[in-house]
Amino acid sequence: MPARLLKLETAPDLVDRVYTSLLDAISEGSLAPGSRITQEDIAEKLAVSRQPVLQALRLLKKDGYVQDAPGRGLLVAPLDAEWMLMVYQVRGALDALAARLAAQRRVKLDARLIEQGRKAARGRNVKAMIDADLAFHTAIYAASRNALIEQSARLHWGHLRRVMGAALQQAGQREAVWDEHEAIARAIAAGDGARAARLIEEHSQHAGDNLAGQLTQVLKTREGDKS
Repeated sequence: MPARLLKLETAPDLVDRVYTSLLDAISEGSLAPGSRITQEDIAEKLAVSRQPVLQALRLLKKDGYVQDAPGRGLLVAPLDAEWMLMVYQVRGALDALAARLAAQRRVKLDARLIEQGRKAARGRNVKAMIDADLAFHTAIYAASRNALIEQSARLHWGHLRRVMGAALQQAGQREAVWDEHEAIARAIAAGDGARAARLIEEHSQHAGDNLAGQLTQVLKTREGDKS
């Protein structure tokens, strides 16, 4: 699948925009795991100079999204189900803390988050499903009023978008996830921090186990296609 990268205009935040564009392509699978990438190719596709591309690729490498390729250039880091499970464990702990803090304030999350999530789950747009999921959890981070939680979770979500993108293409509808989200939101609004934390930790564990299983199947299918 050819990478869908759009040309970018020169701007002071060009490195950030190149980084975001590449991360989106990696997360959505248009830059697939194992794909070789070079500064020249990316600079040409985005219509920018090599310097911001070089800096963006260095950041992507530091964050674990790309790695050195044999010979020249870089390649998109492979997906690993076991490692992703560890990421979900960390995210679950952060989410539980955020839910507990939000429940202390009896925050009522915007009902449209659930509605939009259910609508996305019934569709076929994987990006919409991921965006809706991220919007729900980000709302809980904001409701916690602890900025460090969202800052810490942001890096993990970048990696989770990759595995969600790979797995959701095979998973079909995931509306049951939004039943769990709704239960979490109700516990937060009721001020039941213990229940909210327990539900969101269980939700993260279920999501991690399911996506890891789906990812393993996807990777096996890909290997079978190569043989």
